[in-house]
Amino acid sequence: MNPKELKYTKSHEWAKIQGNIVVVGISEFASKQLGDIVFVDVPKPGVQVSKGKTLGVIESVKTVSDLYAPFSGKVVKANTTLESDPAKVNEDPFGAGWICEIEISNPSEGNDLLDATTYEKHCAECAH
Repeated sequence: MNPKELKYTKSHEWAKIQGNIVVVGISEFASKQLGDIVFVDVPKPGVQVSKGKTLGVIESVKTVSDLYAPFSGKVVKANTTLESDPAKVNEDPFGAGWICEIEISNPSEGNDLLDATTYEKHCAECAH
């Protein structure tokens, strides 16, 4: 079940908005689709990211997938634990498996993010 307090992208990232900071990760649906995650390229603090553009890469035993920014802004914190323990994304995608924190430059960019119910319907369509 996807946490109701989070927002979601159609590319399966989640966003936990905390004032002008957003914590970003990938959804449980995405982590299950990817399979065993073996590498996460987390963005470095200070890097500017743009909504919808690549902010990092996640690699599993099945595939390599880009991670996309749900907001534009500056990366202020990265989960460097994932560099040595990428399996945290599979084990706890909504907790210890978070990817980075972004200082939001344009809060209105969140207006098109999905709520949990809409995201679950999106995932059901993706699974077919």
